[in-house]
Amino acid sequence: MSILLGLLFSSLTGFAGYKKGALSESGALGAVLVGTAIFGFGGWVAGLALIAFFISSSLLSFFKAEAKQKVAEKFDKGHRRDLGQTFANGGVAAIVAVLGVIWPGDWWWLAFLGAMATVTADTWSTEFGVLSKHPPRLITTGKLTSPGTSGGITLAGSLAAFGGAIFIGLTAWLLLGAQQLLGGALPVPYGRHLPLILVVGGAGFFGAMVDSFIGATWQVMYYCDSCHKETEQSLHHACGDTPTRFIRGLRWLNNDLVNLISSVAGALFAVAGALLLI
Repeated sequence: MSILLGLLFSSLTGFAGYKKGALSESGALGAVLVGTAIFGFGGWVAGLALIAFFISSSLLSFFKAEAKQKVAEKFDKGHRRDLGQTFANGGVAAIVAVLGVIWPGDWWWLAFLGAMATVTADTWSTEFGVLSKHPPRLITTGKLTSPGTSGGITLAGSLAAFGGAIFIGLTAWLLLGAQQLLGGALPVPYGRHLPLILVVGGAGFFGAMVDSFIGATWQVMYYCDSCHKETEQSLHHACGDTPTRFIRGLRWLNNDLVNLISSVAGALFAVAGALLLI
């Protein structure tokens, strides 16, 4: 029954995202698969935390969209999330929710929140960072770089990353409190304590910084000889799908895989942080 309800809620969310232009057709399918796993195996609190990420990130993607347009030309994909992006953003959280049923324990809920906080922090950081009035600096060297460059960070983007991570921690804490008031059993004893918010916030921020570091070092990057710009795209869409030239990184390590790896880092940080601080 819980899986069927998860399928229903995730289908409604995926359809709404598709109609609003936040998801492509494949992205809507990915949202259904990820959402069903999280709702069905993780419960309604985990499912609503996923929806909080999706709604906040989708709204921010449309915020000052015109001002972001030129910078967005560098990114591998636009604001309409596809199947790969939905798995990159929610895949780790979905797997953790399923594993939590197979191997019950406090760990899965903390890992889930760490993964969700990471992808939220990364998305918020990108959406606000590209609007910064100050040029970004590479996380590895501190050198100035152009907006939208993988591995470039700004103060605005970093603050947004921490804010997005705290947002997920606060959302989870409030939802767990609501579940307790309704007489439901808490998935973990940490739900009653405010430190949960800080642990999740720290995990999300850490995961976002891991994302930036990998983006500056190993993520694949190309160069468009037509417009003389670096891009994450093997075919530069802004130049009519012009073939681009590989310049650095690991050819197989695209932005989706970077997001997936950073989600794992955030999940592990949350579990470790809870063991030490809560």
